Amino acid sequence: MTLLEIILLAIALAMDCFAVSVTSGFILRKVRWRPILLMALLFGLFQGAMPCIGWAATNYFDRYIRDVDHWIAFLLLAFIGSKMLYDGFKGEEESHFNPHSLRTLVGLAVATSIDALAVGISFGCLGMNTFSSILLPVIIIGAVSSLFSLGGSFIGIFLGRKFHLPVEQIGGLILIGIGIKILIEHLFF
Repeated sequence: MTLLEIILLAIALAMDCFAVSVTSGFILRKVRWRPILLMALLFGLFQGAMPCIGWAATNYFDRYIRDVDHWIAFLLLAFIGSKMLYDGFKGEEESHFNPHSLRTLVGLAVATSIDALAVGISFGCLGMNTFSSILLPVIIIGAVSSLFSLGGSFIGIFLGRKFHLPVEQIGGLILIGIGIKILIEHLFF
């Protein structure tokens, strides 16, 4: 893979992280470094680790992962998004989608990085047989995801301050939409 191809791949994988980070920024509405940096770290870490796992498991798990990876991502995102919608319509003041929660952030990091697992499988299928051959792509994927997460958080904070929107419902719809997008891409393309 050329450097340009790796960067474009990293940007494509980071788009889900970006969308989720914008949603979290909407909810935070002010700069809170701990959740912003933790989200960027976890998203980058999982986006970088998943291709390694997919690459390592290519020979053994390939047929199993390809059949269910999109369903896992869809179900995780649909569950979290549906919970946000439900809680938002209950009319309670306090948000139940908590960008401060480590559990929530890990769940989102896993859900948004399932596609990166499939990319790792494709690395194995492309003949990238040594860890050193996937090291640069993995580092770039993780770094770009972290940067997009940081940028998305700040954009969401800015928009959350500017507009008083029903952010929990919007966030729920965004997460469900990302899950549906992943499902459609894998089922039909």
